[in-house]
Amino acid sequence: MGFLLLLPFLFIRFGLLALLGKGAVARAAYFAPLIGKEKAAYWIYQASNAAIFLYLFFLKITAAPAPLFYTGAVVYATGLILLVVSVINFASPSESGINQNGLYRLSRNPMYVAYFIFFLGCALLTHSWLLLGFVLIFQASSHFIIRSEERWCLAQFGDAYRQYMKKVRRYL
Repeated sequence: MGFLLLLPFLFIRFGLLALLGKGAVARAAYFAPLIGKEKAAYWIYQASNAAIFLYLFFLKITAAPAPLFYTGAVVYATGLILLVVSVINFASPSESGINQNGLYRLSRNPMYVAYFIFFLGCALLTHSWLLLGFVLIFQASSHFIIRSEERWCLAQFGDAYRQYMKKVRRYL
């Protein structure tokens, strides 16, 4: 039953993004060139992502104890809401090509933040320490992916992106 938690995520990440434009799908699928430790982090990122998705097929949503369930539900819903908003914002960058609208005014990486919050909610709803471990590995490895994306953005957008980096934090 845990796999049901993935259905809204998949719709938002792929379906909604596709509805908003093919250009957004291509941009979201692009991985910036990786160097050094980033290459290993990329494979850890992919493996932990696969582990999260596959392991959820073997887990059940657990309603007791109630405080943990309600906390998990709030965290999960918050992750979904942030994902919807960040996907919509991602689909419409400014004319310069830099996303600075909506959640991108608060975080340079709101989709990654939303993924973490969403998957954390899944771990809480399923009471799975192992899933939480996969989520933490996923998040740690995504940091290296984000660094490669930032390097790419600096090369593409130069001082405009450097100024954006000074104004907006990487995560929160």
